[in-house]
Order: sequence, then C-alpha cells, then structure tokens
Amino acid sequence: MSTRDSQLSERLQTGFLGVIAFALILALLVQARFMLICLAFAIIIFSLTSDAISAFARLKVPNWLATALALIAIAVGLLWAATAIVAQLNEVVSTSIAYSDRAQAVLSSLSQRWGPRAQESINTFLGSIDLAGWLRSAASQTTNLISGTVLTLTFVGFMFSERLWFPIKIERLTGDSARAAEVLELVHTIMRRVNRYLVVKAGISAVTAALVWAIFRFAGLELANAAAMMTFILNFIPTIGSIIASVIAIGLVLAQTGDPATTLAIGGGITAVHFVIGNVLDPMLLGQTLRLSSFGIVLALAFWGAVWGIAGTFLAVPIMVAVMIVCAQIPWLRPAAVLLSQEGIPEQEPPRRLRA
Repeated sequence: MSTRDSQLSERLQTGFLGVIAFALILALLVQARFMLICLAFAIIIFSLTSDAISAFARLKVPNWLATALALIAIAVGLLWAATAIVAQLNEVVSTSIAYSDRAQAVLSSLSQRWGPRAQESINTFLGSIDLAGWLRSAASQTTNLISGTVLTLTFVGFMFSERLWFPIKIERLTGDSARAAEVLELVHTIMRRVNRYLVVKAGISAVTAALVWAIFRFAGLELANAAAMMTFILNFIPTIGSIIASVIAIGLVLAQTGDPATTLAIGGGITAVHFVIGNVLDPMLLGQTLRLSSFGIVLALAFWGAVWGIAGTFLAVPIMVAVMIVCAQIPWLRPAAVLLSQEGIPEQEPPRRLRA
C-alpha cells in the first residue's frame, strides 16, 4: 500500500471514530439531560456569585461566612423564582380557561368575514387544541422545575465546598504551574464573558418586561405580572424569544378584550417595544460583549433546543461563548472559533494559546 493510500486510510479511520464519538456524546447529552441541565445552571450561578464572595473576602469577611450567606441567598432566590413562575403559570392557565370562550367567539366571527375556507381552517385548528393535555404538560413541567431547583442547589453547594481546592487540583492535573495558570485564566475569561452577557441581558429583559407591564396596566388588563415575567424569561432566548413573548402577550390581550381593534392597537405597542429594544438597545449593549456570529447563534439554538428542549435554548449562548473561547486558545481548533465569532476575531485581547 502506498503512503498516500495509508494516509487516506488513517484519515477515514479518524473521521469514522470521530463520528462514533460524537454519536456517543450526543446520546449521553440526551439520556442525562435533566442532570446536565441542572449542572449547567449550577455552574452559571456559581460563576455569578463567586466574584461576590471574593469581594466579601477582600473586606475581611471569613470565607465560611461569605459562602454560607451566598448559599442562603441563592437558595432563597431560586425557590422564590420557582414559586413565582409556578404561581404565574397557574394564573395564566386559569384565566385563559375563563376567557377561552370569548377568544373562540372572536376567531369565529373573524373567520366568517374571511370566507368559508378560512372558517373551516380555524374551526379545525380550534378543535385540535388539547387543553387537558396542555394542563397535564404544565403540571409536569412544574414538578420538574421544583426538582431541578433542588438538584441545582445541591450542585452549587458542592461547588462552593470545592472552590478553594480548584486551583490546586488544576495545577496537579497539569503538572506545571505555568500551564495551570493558563487554564485558570481561560476559565476566568469564560466566566467574565458569560457573567457580563447575563448581567446585561438581565437589564435589557427587565426594561422590556417593565414596558410590557406598563402597557397591560395602562390598558386595564389582567395578567400584567404574568406577561411581564414571561417577557423577562423569554427574552433570554436570542432571536425567537421576543417573538414568542409577543405572540403570548397578544393572545392574552385577545382573550381578555375580545375586540380585534383593541388587540391590534395593544399588540402593536407590545411588538414595537420588542422591535426597538431587540434591534437597537440589544445589539448596542451586547455587540461587544458576545462577539458571536448571528448565524452561529441560530445554529446553537437549533442544536441545543433539539437536545435539551426549552432549557437548551436558554443555555445555548453561554455554551457557545465557552466553546468559542476554548477553541480560540487551541491552535488546531482556532478555525472553529473564527467561524463562531462575529468579525472573525474571537478574542477581545491578543491571543494567548494553550500549549499543546
């Protein structure tokens, strides 16, 4: 066999092994999705709060006290958020049931104006809606939310207990203090970028939610708090999150008013809020923070949404940021980082690649 045939055989074998490894990893991601999702959220929470603990340490606060206060605050915050989401979900479901007849009557009257074919299509759509199934699904998601909150708190607690030993473990794993410093710097870079993104995105989502709440209150509608909460949460999903939030809010308006003209006016205001913030404020504040390709974000949303469902769409951007930074530091993976970045420059600072 010639040298060229031997090299081709080795490349084919490597590619085949790579496909098998990818399939195994994908199967693991799907089978262990609940635990991995909780772990991912725990890492993000730990990253957001570790800087605060370090700040307390600089104020001469004992590390055990700062850690205990952080864990208490995280537990209270997560449990409050889970309880609030469940309460608002129950309110939306109960109110939607109360106004469902009015919404169906409005749709039926509109379909009569559009002709028999449109009326038949709308009647078929309304008949296909399985409200009981949606309620069962919502109850299942509520149970998963509470269980996930408890598991996430457990992961965060163990991460804090191992926090002081992490640099020592990295140094012993690498066997080289210089290389360990590079790995720690890489981890801190990922944490800084993800934390900055989450903080800025939380601010933008809060402004959007406040404006939607004000529109509902000004119009004298119910479920203002639920609409604002859904807007805040869904805005963390890039691109499609604001669209879904707008559709849900407009549906709530139609169900309550039963008037197409009023729904169009209020829905136009809600859509304008999402459009202006999503196309002006969001890119202006997040452009230099993310430095991610828009097409790459869409691909990440599609992939992680298919693998982990709704939770995957929330985690897609932080995972993509981490992957881009890691790939930028490894020479043979740098082309992937260039493709994932917005301008082809994945680093904010000059590259400092990890040694092979």
